[in-house]
Amino acid sequence: MIRCITFDLDDTLWAVDPVIRQANQTMFEWLDEHAPEFTRCYQLHDLVTLRKAVLAEMPEISHSVTLIRQAQLSYGLRKAGYSAEDTESLMAKAFEVFIQARQQVIFFEHAREMLAELKARGYQLGALSNGNADIHKVGLGDLIDFQFKADEVGKMKPHPLMFQQMLAYTGLRPEQVIHVGDNPEHDVAGAAPLGIWTVWVNLNGSKTVQPATAEISSLAELPSAVEDIQAQAKKRVKL
Repeated sequence: MIRCITFDLDDTLWAVDPVIRQANQTMFEWLDEHAPEFTRCYQLHDLVTLRKAVLAEMPEISHSVTLIRQAQLSYGLRKAGYSAEDTESLMAKAFEVFIQARQQVIFFEHAREMLAELKARGYQLGALSNGNADIHKVGLGDLIDFQFKADEVGKMKPHPLMFQQMLAYTGLRPEQVIHVGDNPEHDVAGAAPLGIWTVWVNLNGSKTVQPATAEISSLAELPSAVEDIQAQAKKRVKL
């Protein structure tokens, strides 16, 4: 039977693009005050160019949005003429400004209520994220029991490592877990080959060639979808 439900975070429980836009704006305002040579050289849209530059030099950090962000800042600050010591200090402070703003999310309708209902039913809840949102800082520490991030795991979904580490942590078999996410490639195609049940959160009526166990168009539908999968899982679980 199903014992654990894991969730992607960005674009599954909240829209991530407005969060990142605001976090970038907040960071740039801080840089404009404390590192004006940086903002004389770069604008917000230049973050894309800086990202490409650091990944070309350091492809080994491609799994970590945190390391990429820090490398972007360091690269840009050095190019803007700051010393190595100032670059390190300014990067750390600017990143802290960014990451605090990055946690200011607005949950999709029904998100917290859905999580509370599933937790009340006795399910263990987890988060599996390629991003750097923190369940405690966004306000989900009371509902979600554990979290794995690509930053820490070393691989992004759909690589199986994050799912494998989750199974090892919970001590559960794949058929006892449901993974819920918005991305057919990262979430559905990542979890399904391991035998984990999948729910595709399709809030925008998109199309995909990656079939999930279930598809929902509102987070309010998830508890019902879980019960349907639970009925299927009872037939498949190994005693």
